[in-house]
Amino acid sequence: MVLPDHVCPFGVAAHQLLQDGGYEVDDRLLQTREEVDAFKEEHGVDTTPQIFIDDERIGGSDELRAYLSDRAG
Repeated sequence: MVLPDHVCPFGVAAHQLLQDGGYEVDDRLLQTREEVDAFKEEHGVDTTPQIFIDDERIGGSDELRAYLSDRAG
């Protein structure tokens, strides 16, 4: 979530993990509480960010970290 007085630290961390892993990142910034709530409802999740790779929902930043770790072997 990006607001004038707030940038989601989990989103920043996830973005960096993806870039470090060589992934091309297509950020879909949520800029209002309404956008966040609509996104959560649409995807049936309680938190943001949510990471999708090849249209598969990986999950939040913790799940992304585990996913990338598993792929690294």
